[in-house]
Parts: sequence; C-alpha cells; structure tokens
Amino acid sequence: MRKKSSTYGISTILVLVVMFLSIGTRAQVLNKPEAADNPNLAGNSAWGAACASASFNEYFVNFTWSPPLVASDNEFILELSDANGNFGAPIELDRLSDKNTDFDFEFQFAVPTTVRGENYRLRVRSTNPAKTSPPSDPYPMHFVDFSAPLRISKDGNGIIPPGGTIQQCDGTSLTLAAHNIPNAETYQYNWYRSSTLLSEKSYQITVNTPGMYYVELDYGSICSGSANTSSNIIDVSTGSTLGIAINGANSVDLCIGDPYTLTANLSGNGLTYTWYKDGSIISGPTVEGNTLNLNTASAGFEGNYEVEIEGTGACVERSAGVAVQNLGSVQVTVQNETNIVLLPSQNETLSVSTTAVSPAFQWFKDGAPITGANTNTLAISDTGTYFVRVTETGGSCASSSSIDSETTTVVSPNSFEFIIDYATAYTECSNTETTLDIATINAVGSSGTKTDVTADLANAFAYQWRLDGTDLTGETSRTLTIADNSGNGNYTLTGTLDAFNVSSNSLTVRLATNETLSITATGGTVICPANSTIVLDASQDLTGETFQWTKDGSPFDSSSNSLNVSETGVYQLSITTEDCPLVSNEITVVPFDESLLVLDRPENIVIIEGEQETVTASGAQSYQWFDANNILLSSQDAFTFELEGQYLLTADFGNCSVSRVLTVEYRDTFAIPNVITANGDGINDLWVLPNTFSRDPDVLVTIFDERGREVFSQTNYENNWPESTTSFSQQSMIFYYKLSREGQNLRQGTITVIR
Repeated sequence: MRKKSSTYGISTILVLVVMFLSIGTRAQVLNKPEAADNPNLAGNSAWGAACASASFNEYFVNFTWSPPLVASDNEFILELSDANGNFGAPIELDRLSDKNTDFDFEFQFAVPTTVRGENYRLRVRSTNPAKTSPPSDPYPMHFVDFSAPLRISKDGNGIIPPGGTIQQCDGTSLTLAAHNIPNAETYQYNWYRSSTLLSEKSYQITVNTPGMYYVELDYGSICSGSANTSSNIIDVSTGSTLGIAINGANSVDLCIGDPYTLTANLSGNGLTYTWYKDGSIISGPTVEGNTLNLNTASAGFEGNYEVEIEGTGACVERSAGVAVQNLGSVQVTVQNETNIVLLPSQNETLSVSTTAVSPAFQWFKDGAPITGANTNTLAISDTGTYFVRVTETGGSCASSSSIDSETTTVVSPNSFEFIIDYATAYTECSNTETTLDIATINAVGSSGTKTDVTADLANAFAYQWRLDGTDLTGETSRTLTIADNSGNGNYTLTGTLDAFNVSSNSLTVRLATNETLSITATGGTVICPANSTIVLDASQDLTGETFQWTKDGSPFDSSSNSLNVSETGVYQLSITTEDCPLVSNEITVVPFDESLLVLDRPENIVIIEGEQETVTASGAQSYQWFDANNILLSSQDAFTFELEGQYLLTADFGNCSVSRVLTVEYRDTFAIPNVITANGDGINDLWVLPNTFSRDPDVLVTIFDERGREVFSQTNYENNWPESTTSFSQQSMIFYYKLSREGQNLRQGTITVIR
C-alpha cells in the first residue's frame, strides 16, 4: 500500500491558484523609467543628458507598468539616485496619484540645483502596493548654475597679474585659484597646463612646473560645452633671485648741485634695469642700465631710490631703498591763517617758521618789500596780500637761493553774513525736539566775495535768537534748542560786532506733539459673513478737533467720533494739531476665514494606548474643548488627549466662531497574526486583529479553508474565531483570510492553526 503523501494534491493546488487569482494575488510589474522627449519643444527627441539651468529645467521620463490594478489611493513616485547611481537617500522628483489606471505615462521633473554627475539613475516607486521598479540606465545630469568665464589668480586674491605672467622663483611652488565663483569648493574643475588636462579637480591647484595654466568647470562630458566657463590664462615661468642692491650707504646727504651716481651691484648678463624714486618709475626699463645720475641742481631731487631687474632666468627683483637727503632744503611754514578779516582798529600778527640753519627774512606787501620787516613775525593793521622770503645764509650748503612762503590775504569786510542750520537730524512733524546753530559766518568784501571767518569770529559776536520776528528772552548763545511743539514757527539769528549788525536766514521748525493717539476695535478685527459691524474708537475725545479717518490710506470719514466698519481694510485716525497731524496706530480688519484657526496637529490623531498627545490651537481670541457628550473639558489654547473618541473644538474670533471635530484613535501596536494555537490553554487561542480592522462595521473578515471554501464571514469582527465549537481534522492546518471594505481588498494572507 502506498504511503500517504504529506503534500497537497494537484487538485488542491489548482483550487488554491484559482482562489488567489480571484482575490488579487497577481503582482504588478513596474518597468524601469526611460528618458522621453519634451512635448513643449518642437522637433525634440528623448534627452541623453540633462544640462539644466535657471533658464531651462523641464524634463520628461516615460514609465510603463503591468496589471493587475493598483489600489485607488496608490501614488507613483519618481526618484533620483546620487551621482554614483545609489538610492541610499533618493531624491523625490515627481509624484502622481491620477495614473492608477494608466499603464503608460510620463513624469515631468526639474533637475535639483545640487545635482552634478555622470551616473545618475531614476526609478519609480508605488505606494499601494509598495513596489519599486528597476533603476534606469545611467544619465549625465548637471544643474549649470554658473556659466560665466572663471577668473584665476595667485592664491585666489582676485588680482590678475600684468600680462598674465607669474614667476616661480628659486624652485618655490605657488597656488592658482578661481576667485569669482560663489561656493567654489562645491564644484569640480578641469585644470589644463599648456592645453594638457591635469588630474586636479579642486578650485585651486599647486603649481611646480612652468606652463600656461587655465581652468573650466567640470559639468561632465556633455554639459561642460554648454557652460562656457573657460578662465583666463596665467603663464607661469621660472627664475632665480640674484640679490640686487644699490652700492654704497643706504642714506646719502647732498647739497644742491653736488654730482652723485647710484650704481647697482649687478651688471652684464643682459639684465634690464628700472629705477624708482618714491615708488614711481624715473628711468627705464633699460638693458644694462645699472647706473643712475642724480640731477641735484633741480628742486625735489631728494627721496627714496630703488632699482628693479628682470631678464632671462632671473626673477623680477627690486633692491632695498637708498634715502637721498637735500642738506640745502629749506622749508617755510606759515603759522597764521591764510585768509584774515581785519576789523576796524584791529591789529594782527603774521609769523612763519623755517628749517634754515641761518635764515634771513624779508616781508612783502602787495608784491613790494616792507622796509625793516626782517624777522619771522610781522604786525599788520592794513589790508593787502603778505608773504615772507627766507634765505639760507649758513650751514654746509649755504647759498643765495631763497624760498617764498604762502601768501596771507588780509581783507576788511563791507558786511557779514550769518547762515543758521539744524544742528541735529531733523524731519518736519517727526522730531519732538531739535537744535539750531550758526553754521557759517562769511565776511563779505566790496566786490561781493565771501570769506569764511566762522572759526575766527564765532565767539566775537553778540547774538539774539528770534521767533516769528520777536526776540526770545535769554536766548543769546550760538545755539538754540526747541524742546516741544509749542515753539513751532520761523527762527532767525541776529548778531552785532562793533558797527556791524547781521541777520541770518530763516528756518522753519515744526515739531510733532508728544501726545499719543490710539484706536481700538470693539468686537475683534475679523468681519464675519453677514454679521454685525466692528466699532473703532479713539483714545481721546474728538469733540472740537479737526480729524480724519482713513481706509487703506485714503480719506474715509471726518465726522464720526466712533467709526462703524463693515469692510475689510487698514484703518487709521489723524488729528490736526499745532501744524502737525497726530496719527494713530493702524487697525487691520480682515475677512473671516476658517483657516485663521491653526492646529499644530492633524484632526485625526493616532496615539499609543496609555500615552498622551497635546494639540495646540492658535489664531483665535478664545477656545473651548468638548468631549462627545458635550462636556466642556478646557478653555485654554491647548488640550492633552489620552482617550479614544471624538472631540469638538470651538474657537471665537470676536463675533465669529469656528468648530473643528478631532478624532483620537489608538495606534495598532501589533501586526496581523499568521499562527494561532487552538489548544484551549487560553493563550493565543483566538485570531486577534489590530484595532484598525476589528470591531469595524465596514470591514468584512472572510476566512477560507485549504480548498478555498468559506468557513467564516463577519463584519464588526469581535476577535472570536475560531469558536470553541470549531473542530480541526489535522494537527496543523492552513487557512486563508481576506479583509475588505466596500468591496476593496485591504489585506490577505494565511493563518496556520496548530492544535
């Protein structure tokens, strides 16, 4: 007799296959996405590389998949790998929820601005069922956000060398770097030496070999050509320092006319010499020009001299300086002002200082020498133009040459002019205090010429401030401070000196009031649909005042002490007082919108049994939280939930209110079991479903035996299968379950019953 096999028969297997096909066990097949043409571009074909930029960033990929249909809430998601084709942290490019019955469609996406690489891949993921397509072929993808020519310089200092040439001296290395690209370290680069591509990919390169260097951004084999980032060329040459210097002492003292030649310590070898005085070129560049003859007969020969050399195999090198002093140089400095206003019966003293060792002085007036005026000072009482001639008569470089001082012009005024101004920052009807000051005093000559004598005469005048033509008692200083708007008006300043009487220009002062005007809104600032108006009130009585209500900056009402508002807008009140308006705060009236109530959590709240979740509301003036029995739980802006159920939140916005229903459910903490032990020991005897599916009148639970026959079907499942009367013919049996809602399959799988 043949031994009974433990496996199922062919007929059983066929029944199972038919059953699984009938309940949706076939798997969808997601195919790899492929590049597609852009329907918005005429004559276009599928892209082979994505070279995106700010001016163009629109790409399409084609995607196909095979039935059976996915769930109605499924979404297809297009994802991008990293630059090496890995999907460890994919980037979502597009998400579609309306293609669940379309087996051939296209995604549209934009290349992220951080993407740069040659081996990006795409894939498509579905959410219900959760499946992932194979990755696409690799594509070069670059976001070309910098497309201007690069600029390179030594150490990236931003200074491109003259002629584009840099020398490497004595075998030292140097660094070239791009200096005009933001976030330079985030890109890859192609460096070239004399048109040969180098291995360095950073924004800077250390150079040890002569050649012509330039760089471009590396946007890959295809996209680099669309960027045009090739930089300037820097020609790096090599050479040695030779130790250039000027022979002799580093400081030389000469008199006018003394012959002197500066000589470099190097000569021959075809070197080119350039001579400098005080940093400026005075001779050269000249081949073999290693000497410089000083012309000490001309004025200003003194200074700091240097020589610079260059030549084949030699680095550009400049010597230390040699200081040449002029022992015969005489300086004359005027000690007094160069413009003097001489008042009647007033005397002034002119004086000079000099560096001459043994000076001789001669003063001049209007170009003619003054008899007996032979010292460094001169007392004057007449108008005119004065200077002094100083002659060096001693020392090692004594000569008969002379130096004339600057001229001093002495005038007698016909009149004076006062100019007053605001001494501090001032804006009309904005400042609550300001200070006025005399800014300029001009002496006016007979021809109308003006000389600024503020520093000389500011303290010599007697002053009087006036407001609207009336003297201000006690205000006789150079400055005047107006501290409140009671002093608004036109100000002038008068002054007297000897027989001169002066009146200034006029300045208008309009200070803002120190009072504060505010408006408030009764009933909130939200206009409810078909609801009562909002009343705006002022903080002070408007009776007898000249006032104006405005809406959105335009005049609105000038007669109502309280303003009834039924329209949205920005409202403000101003009162005209003391020449300047008194302006209130703004009140913005907005339309009612339920979105004004903001919750920091979704309205469907899932918590783990035994834990808590706090929801905070904002945007309203007051709040009330109720349970399902309409019992008030809290009047705060936040409430902490710990029990399942439905809750009501009402929020008031003045005359308006909003209601929100919040549902709290316990989170399932376990999965659907696939094994139970129906042995009557009270442990795992029943097939217990998570809260998501049990005790739900809309969820149908159906169980089939191994032959596909229905053995149990129930909505509002009470976790009560198998019942105590259920018998099992074998030690271990397999059943199949299906969970559905309104005909849609939710879950399916197997249950192994061990007895």
